[in-house]
Amino acid sequence: MIKVGIIGVGTVGSSVAQILKDNADVITARAGVEIVVKSGVVRNLSKDRGLDIKLTDNVDDILDDEEIDIVVELMGGVEEPFKIVQRALKNSKAVVTANKALLAYHRYELQTIAKDIAFEYEASVAGGIPIINALRDGLSANHIESIVGIMNGTCNYMMTKMTNDGIEYDDILKEAQDLGYAEADPLFDVGGYDTAHKLLILASIAYGIDAKPEDILIEGIQNITQDDIAFAKEFGYAIKLLGIAKKDDNEVELRVHACLISKDEMIAKIDGVMNGISVVGDKVGETLYYGAGAGGDATASAVVANIIDIARSGKSTPMLGFDRPLEGKLTLKSTEHISSKYYLRINVSDRAGVLAKITKIFQQNNISIETMLQRPTSSSWANLLISTHTALEKDIQKMIKDIEKLEFVNSTPVMIRIV
Repeated sequence: MIKVGIIGVGTVGSSVAQILKDNADVITARAGVEIVVKSGVVRNLSKDRGLDIKLTDNVDDILDDEEIDIVVELMGGVEEPFKIVQRALKNSKAVVTANKALLAYHRYELQTIAKDIAFEYEASVAGGIPIINALRDGLSANHIESIVGIMNGTCNYMMTKMTNDGIEYDDILKEAQDLGYAEADPLFDVGGYDTAHKLLILASIAYGIDAKPEDILIEGIQNITQDDIAFAKEFGYAIKLLGIAKKDDNEVELRVHACLISKDEMIAKIDGVMNGISVVGDKVGETLYYGAGAGGDATASAVVANIIDIARSGKSTPMLGFDRPLEGKLTLKSTEHISSKYYLRINVSDRAGVLAKITKIFQQNNISIETMLQRPTSSSWANLLISTHTALEKDIQKMIKDIEKLEFVNSTPVMIRIV
């Protein structure tokens, strides 16, 4: 019998316990051994969770219990769970976690501590989609050329509604909060940070890149309006918040931001709260992974799958997918050297000579215009909606600062990269 302790019996933790009970027959058949939850840690013992397991508010009751074989960490946060997981590993207990923030900051330290002790984390990225095992095992024969993913269901829901129903950002954010998709403080989701944590985990498996959130480009969807969506529709694009990892010679780009992406791409068709991740391998080509990226049962399904894997073997494959460092170690590409096509929305005074001065600044920064539209916003102001040919990030950023200084420009130009 394998005994499990769950630290954090909230929505996902409760679902893990319930799945292990409800599906005990098939789980035992697949694992080859009975798996039971011995106890769980909660902050509030007075709250009824409807579970038939022992509950405690002291993590020591799990970490120091010699009968517990696997510790499931679902408490959230970074530093406190890091200390708890370290203790579990040092006590020779296998660990399963869904904590993306913990791994975004401490994955390499935990790999060093874990060594041959099983440490699994499938549920940390894209909920019920088995993307970790796909990268670490199923695609292990490939050099990974790129990973492009919709990894945050809240943002994808909001962008879908803005696109299909013509709802403005502030209104759809309130709706998402009312439905429980977005938190009262939504910045972690809409600002791109949740996606960034997940991208960093995938990039470590694909490329061996040890980067922190502060090292990469992270932007959200807060500045997108119906003008941007109208431009996207007119030129055959959808707007999505994407996490992008791309190998370029011996460098890797890591970035999270809203993107204009051709509506014919498969990933552009993923709508609502669903997640989707495209992975391109040098031998297999493109593979696409689609499914529920959040929710108690979907995330718990991935947690339980990890528990079964550990029960089968007692040991995981290398935590981040490498038994030894990659030859010719890859490095992180500087953000300013990223190249892309770009879309800009510039609110300007609607008078003669403005367009000529704007295009001159494009020329001075060596940026070529591909398409342009002008849309009035009032009797005296208009939006210039412009897309460019491929340019360097540093040149675009310099040009935006130059344009912002012009006396006939009403506000900081909004920029969206085109993938």
